[in-house]
Amino acid sequence: MLPLGTPAPDFCLPDVVTGRSVRLGDFGEQRSLLIMFICQHCPFVKHVEQELAKLGQDYQGQPLAIVAISSNSLQTHPQDGPAQLKAQAERLGFAFPYLLDEDQAVAQTYSAACTPDFFLFGGDGQGQWNLAYRGQLDDSRPGNGKPVTGRDLRLAIDMSLAGQPPLEEQIPSIGCNIKWTPGNEPAYFG
Repeated sequence: MLPLGTPAPDFCLPDVVTGRSVRLGDFGEQRSLLIMFICQHCPFVKHVEQELAKLGQDYQGQPLAIVAISSNSLQTHPQDGPAQLKAQAERLGFAFPYLLDEDQAVAQTYSAACTPDFFLFGGDGQGQWNLAYRGQLDDSRPGNGKPVTGRDLRLAIDMSLAGQPPLEEQIPSIGCNIKWTPGNEPAYFG
């Protein structure tokens, strides 16, 4: 896992909705930055996608940038292609960019492992962010009967926005592994 305190790795990826390139530097004035590795087909993402959309809506106007990234292999999982991601974003009303990491380089730089996988960075308002939270959305899982609340991630966001230190207890996210293009699996996978 990416250690807490690690600076946010740079990226420049296309937004599947607008077609524009989005880069880390676009969010320089924000106090916090949430990077979510998600996709369209994963049952774990489907289970929480309404809450992800709600997060984007609830934090609009606050100094928090939210970015979703799909890194699944288009070779093995064409159902996570740009058209399907765009349809998902539009259906749910995502209020944040949804980026395509086609060569999977950004996922590897972040040590992303699953969908969903959450990386919350606290910032200095000058474009420097350090990892404050890498954990679960909440304790709801497909089939466990617990409601999707976003409790853990929302608490981490609120603490980051208030300039408070990161949570000491962070429970890793659980989901489907990122679908690596054959031969492109990172050393940490497996």
